[in-house]
Amino acid sequence: MTFSIIGRCQETGQVGIAISSSSIAVGARCPWVRAGVGAVATQNITLPALGPQLLDALEQGQLPPAALDRVLNANGWSEYRQVTVIDSHGQVALFTGKQALGVHDAVAGEQCAAAGNLLSSRQVIEAMVHAFEQAEGHLADRLLAAMHAAMAAGGEAGPVHSAALKIAGELTWPLVDLRVDWADEDPIGQLDGLWQAYRPQMQDYVTRALDPTAAPSYGVPGNE
Repeated sequence: MTFSIIGRCQETGQVGIAISSSSIAVGARCPWVRAGVGAVATQNITLPALGPQLLDALEQGQLPPAALDRVLNANGWSEYRQVTVIDSHGQVALFTGKQALGVHDAVAGEQCAAAGNLLSSRQVIEAMVHAFEQAEGHLADRLLAAMHAAMAAGGEAGPVHSAALKIAGELTWPLVDLRVDWADEDPIGQLDGLWQAYRPQMQDYVTRALDPTAAPSYGVPGNE
């Protein structure tokens, strides 16, 4: 049903998530990021509340394993959840409940963690971690490299239809927040295309927000 990678860039301190699913609009429910705090992916039988609750716990000073235990215990039904957490220092915690769907796995790597369920094989998650660790460039490039590696290793047991990429930098809003809510084919490829289109404009939108007098214009109606 879903596979994801959470990761941190050691150079910039940015944290982020890339995720894909057979379900519609995975980006609306599963990826959560907060600047200076961390990132959470909550999947399988998803409870979206786990994302902000875990980020709150991290912001209060709890380490990822303790935060994860606390939040899962408080909400119940943990046997149906699959959750990964990374904090602003790159420390991770993983959980997969005994009711996780199909072939499933969760693996921690260097400054990253990957997890999935209803997979074609457990090797999919190992491939994601390896690809993230070996990739270079912007955090988004490394997260997307992991997603492409997952598909090359077999991906889900069935077709995927949605994908999302979310990254927190230094600002209170996400630096990157891109989604493909439904695609009959290759949502990860479409997400990568969105990133390639957004990347050269990314800093311009930060400038527009912080200093409107320096905002570049793209010549579009409304110029938003």
